[in-house]
Amino acid sequence: MDLTLLTEAPFSALSGASFYHRRMLAEFERAGDEIEIIALDQPASPGLVDKIASGASILVEGSALRWLGESIAPLQARGACVLIHHPSALEPGTPEPERAALKTLERDSLPGFRRVIAASAPIAERLAHAFCVNPDRISVITPGTDRQARRMLDPARPDASRCTLLSLGTFAPRKGHEILLQALATLFDLDWRLILAGAPRDPAYHARILALIDALGLTDRVLLRPALAGAELDAAWAHADLFALATRFEGYGMAIAEALARGLPVAITDGGAAGSLVPATCGIIAPVDDVAQYGKALRRLVFSPSLRAELGAHAYAHGQTLPDWPHQAALLRAALI
Repeated sequence: MDLTLLTEAPFSALSGASFYHRRMLAEFERAGDEIEIIALDQPASPGLVDKIASGASILVEGSALRWLGESIAPLQARGACVLIHHPSALEPGTPEPERAALKTLERDSLPGFRRVIAASAPIAERLAHAFCVNPDRISVITPGTDRQARRMLDPARPDASRCTLLSLGTFAPRKGHEILLQALATLFDLDWRLILAGAPRDPAYHARILALIDALGLTDRVLLRPALAGAELDAAWAHADLFALATRFEGYGMAIAEALARGLPVAITDGGAAGSLVPATCGIIAPVDDVAQYGKALRRLVFSPSLRAELGAHAYAHGQTLPDWPHQAALLRAALI
């Protein structure tokens, strides 16, 4: 198969969506497929569609729709499919005029694509109910999850009373970093440290989080890191006792799935598809933006090494049931043919 992916630049970004694309396309290339990537950060030039090889399958990543303009109709006429991690109009923190324009764009264009790929069942439901997509045209293809070495949480180890939390996510309002920090600030009597890692996608929001860490008196407890990959990411997972994310909205939650696959209990909020990913035996789930409830839930896990070990064992067992990347790539490939 020849495939052209139209996505938002930069393709190399350390984000969940870009990681999804890279892993899926790596599996396609292993199958012998030829891949062309067109990454856009400005309106597409006229004639863009004419430059795509005749007979190629075309996949449009949803966040690129804003750059495609008059190219959308010709792409649809070519039988293009569209991949939606989550509708851009649902991104928390988006100014209302921009949100309204994105909602109109997505509601008008998504129903016209040959197939709409949703990253989770909750996103598929949103597409059908709020964006007028015919359910018969929707395929749910979640990300894959790599099999990982298990993080053994031994409650008897000498330093087990100290809890190291890991939180991964771009610095943007959707990730709810301020809710996590405010909740942790209520645990002043417990021994915890937080590794907070991610790219500063929204510089103003990132600056607010830095100021909040200082205002809450958490500078000695929070280790700020850039977006992690490779050995640095593996090391962060290896030192973590608990994964935490106060997300306001997730199309799926790949970092949450990886925590489960590594045997880490999770402490999350139920934004978007996040809550449906985590069984009650694997961690705690609090309402979105509820600092009090999230803080109470975190207290149980941070306080108790034995509870973390118990939930971690369930997390690892559940993580082994999540589909892997080769399986999910095969489903995506079949949907595009």
